[in-house]
Amino acid sequence: VTNIWPHHPFHSSPPCPRPPLPYPLSPIPPSPASPGPCPRSSLSCTMFFKVRLHRDIYLAPKYFGRNIRETLHRKLFEEVEGTCTSRFGWVITVTQVDEVGTPIVQEGTGFVLYPLAYSAIVFKPFKGEVVDAVVINVSKMGCMAAVGPLQIYVSSGQIPGDMHYDEGYAPRWVSDDNKVTISKEDTLRLKIVGLRCEATEIFGVGTLMEDYLGPLE
Repeated sequence: VTNIWPHHPFHSSPPCPRPPLPYPLSPIPPSPASPGPCPRSSLSCTMFFKVRLHRDIYLAPKYFGRNIRETLHRKLFEEVEGTCTSRFGWVITVTQVDEVGTPIVQEGTGFVLYPLAYSAIVFKPFKGEVVDAVVINVSKMGCMAAVGPLQIYVSSGQIPGDMHYDEGYAPRWVSDDNKVTISKEDTLRLKIVGLRCEATEIFGVGTLMEDYLGPLE
């Protein structure tokens, strides 16, 4: 999985430095055919990282046999892929199982605990990052957009003042000269100004009130 900042003339916008990470994340390098790192920062403008994680997998005795390793891998994929944590974000995919620890028999149940170490690609958003999102809902209060699994709310106060809400046949935000609109399924370039991290979910708040932000043609 490689995240390449879309090639767009808006790349001339001012830099958005990212704060230092409080835990180890390895940005995925761009592919040779890509335009290269985003010029908006000294780091690659990517929210995809490769990390090493750990997970305890419990197996019932009925799974013990010659295919136990394949069973461990399958249960790991089922349990972690698509999940979210406030620290690492969403686990997109498990790339490999690095280590299977010493199994521990659970007294009274017959289950066996297998500690696994694995590498995974995660999707971790950051405050201050500029992203291209798809509008999934429009209302008088603003609009909701999505970047993969991350939903970002843009309130009416974070939409430029020369735009107004038009309920009409299809709810939308439209500029006073009717040249710019924000409707469902449109693509918006917005800036993340806040993130709310919960145990199993992350929510974002965005703005369109800076240069080079807004609907993309």
